[in-house]
Amino acid sequence: MADFPAPATTAVLLAAGAGTRLGRGPKALLPFRGRTLVEVLADVLSDGGCREVVVVLGAGAQAVRASTDLHRHAVVENPAWPSGMGSSLRLGLATARPGDHVLVALVDQPGLTPDTVGRLVRAHRPGRVTAAAYPDAAGELRRGHPLLLDASLRSDAADSAAGDAGARHFLQAHPELIDLVDCSAPPGSGQSGGEDLDTPDQLHLLG
Repeated sequence: MADFPAPATTAVLLAAGAGTRLGRGPKALLPFRGRTLVEVLADVLSDGGCREVVVVLGAGAQAVRASTDLHRHAVVENPAWPSGMGSSLRLGLATARPGDHVLVALVDQPGLTPDTVGRLVRAHRPGRVTAAAYPDAAGELRRGHPLLLDASLRSDAADSAAGDAGARHFLQAHPELIDLVDCSAPPGSGQSGGEDLDTPDQLHLLG
């Protein structure tokens, strides 16, 4: 019997939000490491082992295109971005290569590293959802981002995405499918612990 290669992983980087709570325009354009946040994170996903990165833009899409160099990646625009993350996730899943697993990442997670991406890709098991997890104040692991959806689950995850929920409804309906991977930063590393950049008091996450 012939051996067939396991599905590869395409990353979907959700970068369509307007950054209203942060008050500095689209988070995709925030300065980060001498570039922009969307450029750095798209490359992080590629460097971590994803064979392709689909960047989903929305608010200020033309400004993001004009101000960034994303030629290495597939860029799509979500005209329905005001409806919430769900529409961006559906577009990203529809754009990702057919048959690939999909790693879903958020543009407001500046602490994401290639090592974290690689851990998720290597830990993934067929038919499962592999999610990055980080310890809470009590030391208990809590699910965060990114998360890797098995190729077989893409359609169901897309069908459940609505409003600003993204994949949340699908994950809540199928907790038995989720494998948590500890992606906490080593003590003293100075790396992020998976925090999202949502409000002005978190701008220190940009370094």
